[in-house]
Order: sequence, then C-alpha cells, then structure tokens
Amino acid sequence: MIDVVIAGAGPNGLMLACELALAGVRPLLLERLTEPIDQQRANGLVGQVVRMLDRRGLYERLTSPGAVPEPAPRFVFGAFPLDLHDLPDNPLYALMVPQHRIERILAERAAELGVEVRRDHEVIGLTQDEKSVTVELRDREPIQAAFLVGADGGHSLVRKLSGIDFPGVTTDDSVSRTRHVSVPRDMIGADSGLVVPGFGVVPPFQHLRTERGLIIWAPFPNGDPLVSTVEWEQPPEGEASLDELRASVCRVLGADVPLGPPTGPGPHLARRLFGGNTRIASRYRAGRVFLLGDAAHVHSAIGGPGLNLGLQDAMNLGWKLAAHVRGHAPEGLLDTYESERFPAAWRVAMHTQAQSLLIRPGGDVTALRQLFGELLAQPATRQHIAGLLSGADVTYDMGGANGPLVGRWAPDLPGLRELTRTGRPLLLDPTGTLDAGPYASQIDTVTVPELDTALLLRPDFYVAWQGTTDEGLDQALGAWFRAA
Repeated sequence: MIDVVIAGAGPNGLMLACELALAGVRPLLLERLTEPIDQQRANGLVGQVVRMLDRRGLYERLTSPGAVPEPAPRFVFGAFPLDLHDLPDNPLYALMVPQHRIERILAERAAELGVEVRRDHEVIGLTQDEKSVTVELRDREPIQAAFLVGADGGHSLVRKLSGIDFPGVTTDDSVSRTRHVSVPRDMIGADSGLVVPGFGVVPPFQHLRTERGLIIWAPFPNGDPLVSTVEWEQPPEGEASLDELRASVCRVLGADVPLGPPTGPGPHLARRLFGGNTRIASRYRAGRVFLLGDAAHVHSAIGGPGLNLGLQDAMNLGWKLAAHVRGHAPEGLLDTYESERFPAAWRVAMHTQAQSLLIRPGGDVTALRQLFGELLAQPATRQHIAGLLSGADVTYDMGGANGPLVGRWAPDLPGLRELTRTGRPLLLDPTGTLDAGPYASQIDTVTVPELDTALLLRPDFYVAWQGTTDEGLDQALGAWFRAA
C-alpha cells in the first residue's frame, strides 16, 4: 500500500512530495495532464516562501550558485507603492521567476528524492475506511493508500468527493486582461517606466490606479513586457485580442499606447478573466483525505500571495503526515494542520479582499485611499503591512511554551540555511548541555555558541520552545514528537 497519494503535480503537490520523501515516506503523485504546463502563469514568489525554499537548498537552483535572498526594498499594496527600505526588520522577500521554472526545479528535486510521478492519471472517485483510502482512476486500476492529499486546484475534485464545503464570495463585475506585448523603445524611460504621451509615466512593477481602472506595466528583464488592466462595468465583446487590450489601456489611462505583439520566444500569456472568488474550505481534512493549496483556498492574485500560502501549507503538512506514517506523531498532530493553516488562509483572503476594494474606481474609494496613504507614510504601518503580505506575522499556538520567538518563524541564524536542508527538527543549544532524551533519535541537537537562548525548531522552521535552561523542553518535545 502506498503511504501517501497526492492528486496534482503542480508546485504545491511537488513540494509536499519532496517534504514527505525527505522525511522517509513514500509518496505517489498523480497528475491528469500528460505533460507539464509551459504557459505563463505566476511570475514569481513573494513572502516567507522565498526564505523557506532557501532553507531547503532550492533558492540557489532557482537563481544562481551562492545567491542569498535579500529583502525587497519596495513592493505594492492596494495600488499604493510600499516603501520598505527604511524598515528596521523587513520580512518581505520577492523573487521574479516564472511558475513553469519553479515547477521544473521542484520536479527535479522530487526525482532526486525518488518520488514517482504518474501522468495521464485522472482521479474520478475515492472511498475510505479507518485504515486506507482507495483512489479510483479513469481507465486504470484503483490505488490504495494510507492517505490522500488533494492538491488539484481551486476546482478540486478531491474536495468535492470528500464532501467538504467551499464557502466564500464570488464577484462578477470586473474584467482583467493580461498579455505579453511589445512597445516602441522610445516609450521606455531610464527607470524602465512606460512613458505615455498625454498621460505621463506608468512605473514598472507597480499597480497604477486611475478613476477608470487599474494598469500594471511589468518589463521583465529576460522576456517580453507584460501589460495588465482591470476594469469594472466594462463587459467585453468577442474573442480576447490585442486590440481589446489596447482599448482597455486607452480607457484606463485616457491615452493611446501602441502595443504590439510580443517578439520573444515565449511562452506568452494572453488571458482574460471575469470577476473573482474568495473561498476557504470549511475543513482541511475529511478522515484520511487532506486538502492543500488552491484546493483549500482561493483568493485574488493581487500581490501574488498564492504560492507563498500554498507552499507553506505543504511544508506544514509534510512533516506531520510523515511523522504519522512512520509512527512518530503524538496524538492530535495531524489536526494541527488545519488549526494552523486555516487562520493563515483567512489573513490572505482578508488582505486581498481589502486590496481589491482599494483599487476600484469611484470618489468614495479615492477618499479611503487618501486616508490609507496617510497611514502608509508611517513606518509602523508599513512594518505591519510587510508582515501581513509576507506571512511573517503568522503565529502558531505552541501549547503553552513561552518566549518572544515561540510560535513564530525562526529568524535567520548562523548556519541555519545548511542545518535545515535535512528536513529534521533542530534543537539549537548555546551551552552544549541540553539533552533531547527519549526524543533524541528524531531531533538533531546542534551546539550554536552564538545564540543567547536555546531554540527547538520544527521541520517547518517554527519555534516550538525557547529557553536558557531545559525548563519546559521535555513538555515541548512531547507536544510535537513521540518518544522512542
């Protein structure tokens, strides 16, 4: 019997498979598509996920050997420029890399770890009992597994088959248009802004709101630029086309922009979307079935939080599911997946809905934006927003353990990038005297003299205990691991 079947070989499913394999569990990935999708989708990574991948040794693969993540000096929030350079602790990291490359790197890592991916395998049904899940496939023999994880997107069949509701809000009064384009060279300024006669400069990689809509100008350094618009109460007619995008840009800016077709090799994006959905699954687990990523939550893509949320779901679920399969999990460990990740999804849904309101046209929104602009001039507000967008403000309940770092993502510490690549829990001991006792076979204890406090880190980098003596350490170990 397979340990864990994962339905969906996108980035979230691949990340979960890597985490399970790293922990010594045998996952099987099922994907209904015969080949990976090479079309342009997400354009990068934003938030804690950047450092998360770095701590698993994947950041350098996505960038270049020796590269280290750096905080973003600026970002956007609700079509406001968000200046971050003066923050005392900037938690917002960003990496521009197309989703198809992320998937390729994760697939390579999964293959190195011995993960099997079966393409052209479409899940059409499931049944489960107290010991296993039987996954039914189209035109293939059923597969039996100890657990099934649905990483099969916002229209997740696994979620529907498991009887899990997907409540939320649907809007249908907006239309967004996105295309790779070309523009005359003399319209690109020295700072890569788009210089539009009759309007002014559209800054690069910002959300520019006017009283008629929203525009984004993204001049990627290694490809064709991308132009996106969002309008309200402007129903399109006919097939999506470059002419349609030109007309939309003209309405939003009040000036013509001579957009041409892309000239590079691609893949090229040409997309038109109506409205949007904000939904969170009513539960993340139904017996031996779990939901992951978009199968558990969908929201506006504004600010690019999707992969940050989904890949951290995978990191959270991976070590817990592996511990259960291997018999190392204390009672109730699997239930903490939902109790920890549901609030994280709720915060993303909250801030993307808030941003979606702030970009709408109208005098009342303009008045609200004036107030927000005053608030964003304050460093404390920008610090709060940066924590919200990055996910760095997420705190987990660690069962009564105390300390300023407890329940939070571990800060960058000397040597931590290398220590965390094994995926094992860590006891960082500045004294060299702490003992994990009956949990020692599951914990790597490392002497780190530079620290002024001892830390117990879960495999997903969250601090489960902090102290200067061993007081409370045994209780914390027992809360997250099972003694040998």
